[in-house]
Amino acid sequence: MHSELPVTPGTTRMPEHRLAIEERGSFAHASCSCGWFAPARRSRDLARREGADHLAASGVDPD
Repeated sequence: MHSELPVTPGTTRMPEHRLAIEERGSFAHASCSCGWFAPARRSRDLARREGADHLAASGVDPD
């Protein structure tokens, strides 16, 4: 989750975008800590690509 803590020496600010791929039965969906989510897909690869596309559109390196 996103942290509202001030950036001071010795602290690390959490990233605004953290991607997660969740599986429920035969479906998978991508979601991000910013609140974005993709619809459930049978193709796990498609769910991962949609998540990577979201990160790229947000200016985040997906690696």
